[in-house]
Amino acid sequence: MYKTDDNAKYARGLQDGESASSFRAMDALSRSGNGGSDDDNADDTPPRDTDTPEAAWPRVKRRLRAELGEDVFASWFGRLELESVSRQTAHLTVPTRFLKSWIESHYADRVLTLFKAEYPGVARVSFAVRDSVGREGSVHTAAQPRAVEALRPAATALTASQGAAAQPVASRAAAAPAATFTAQEAATVSDFGGNPLDSRLTFTSFIIGNSNALAHAAAERVARHATGPALYNPLYLHAGVGLGKTHLLQAVAHEARIQGKKIIYLTADRFMYGFVAALKSQTALAFKEKLRGIDLLIIDDVQFLQGKSIQQEFGHTINSLIDAGRQIVVAADRPPSDLDALDERVCSRLAGGLVVEVNALDEDLRGRILAARIEAVRAVNPTFQVPDTVVAYVARVIATNGRDLDGAVNRLLAHTTLTGTPLTLETAEAAIRDLIRTREPRRVKIEDIQKLVASRYNVSRADILSERRTAAVVKPRQIAMYLSKILTLRSLPEIGRRFGGRDHTTVLHAVRKIEKMVGDDAALREEIELLKRMLQE
Repeated sequence: MYKTDDNAKYARGLQDGESASSFRAMDALSRSGNGGSDDDNADDTPPRDTDTPEAAWPRVKRRLRAELGEDVFASWFGRLELESVSRQTAHLTVPTRFLKSWIESHYADRVLTLFKAEYPGVARVSFAVRDSVGREGSVHTAAQPRAVEALRPAATALTASQGAAAQPVASRAAAAPAATFTAQEAATVSDFGGNPLDSRLTFTSFIIGNSNALAHAAAERVARHATGPALYNPLYLHAGVGLGKTHLLQAVAHEARIQGKKIIYLTADRFMYGFVAALKSQTALAFKEKLRGIDLLIIDDVQFLQGKSIQQEFGHTINSLIDAGRQIVVAADRPPSDLDALDERVCSRLAGGLVVEVNALDEDLRGRILAARIEAVRAVNPTFQVPDTVVAYVARVIATNGRDLDGAVNRLLAHTTLTGTPLTLETAEAAIRDLIRTREPRRVKIEDIQKLVASRYNVSRADILSERRTAAVVKPRQIAMYLSKILTLRSLPEIGRRFGGRDHTTVLHAVRKIEKMVGDDAALREEIELLKRMLQE
């Protein structure tokens, strides 16, 4: 029976696209807790008859750590404590019901064997949840079968952001059994406590300009919305690196917590790690229920979500939250339509809310951000003085993102503190030269290519996307397809969809045709190069 159940779990894991090695590791882990003879794990140290149980317990834990490895020990036994020993029974406690159930099911015999080896006066071990020892305790001997404990109504509610501990609430007598855990338990078992928040990233510290005013207003409205259906659901913010989208997400999280909402803030990699860990620890149901029991879910860098089963779970989660009227806020480095690696249904759901782009910082906004950064540094280093002419110069030449502005301030500070000389335009130029040289090229969009080519050849963008096959339209269309292939990372099928739903073979034909024409026609080659420069500037 054991083998059949494990094979079924392994097969389901393969169908979900998960790694077979992960399930084999789970199988090995489970077997290490239950299998093997006592003699195989016992050492040659004679029993210590004069020891007390309290003195023997640390040795039991050391042997568990040596047998199972540091990771397994920390996950399941780090918070296992010896309460007392009475009538040959060692009473052990853990902080959560889930840990109690897991240790009873997989490691009870192993713990008893090691305890008996270290202290022969123990014949049984019992496990209980701390603060409820008498009510939920259970006793095990080497030959005693394990009774299946019925689930009780959940007595906690998640108020998680930064892995905040759950707040106890009164249980309802009529509540149905629920497979939910406390926030502390979830963080330990599946690393699902949310990413930590930076206390500096609030709406108060966010500097507003023309490029981010709409995104700021939408984020603030969502965070402070108290009653009624969720607003702009989901709110989807997209921007390049260092333009403030993460700042806005964390500001939403801070403000929503002040409003008393139950929130979780996660990066995409944290979501993936939590889901995979839940699968390995067989707590996937609790993981899903946890996500669906909050008021606000915030996901950053959603473009990094990978794996079929992970994307499916993400899609189910946002569908459940939106259908229940709960708020979702998502950020990425591109619009939903450009998320080629993400499931099409998930992209469609994300695009169904309010999609706001945070544009590049203009010079005025860069200057105000720079001034704010300098003032923050001066609060710690009062002697740090930056002339207005230097501030204006740095804001003009560093046109990439806010992180480069932070780098510029750090370089200016290092120059003044290490050399002891005042800042001038010349010294500032030398200090930030590397930031100017490494300016990132502009990211080209297919829509921009279509508009520029249409304008250049005196046709409309609608003509390029249409089914018209006149020479005046076909050539610009093929040039636009060619430029889309060489200037963007979009696949041929995606480019075809952007050109009126055409097949990828049509795009491939256009690309090959223009490549041949460019090799034969010097005038067309110069025209293409001009279009490329105009798009990349």
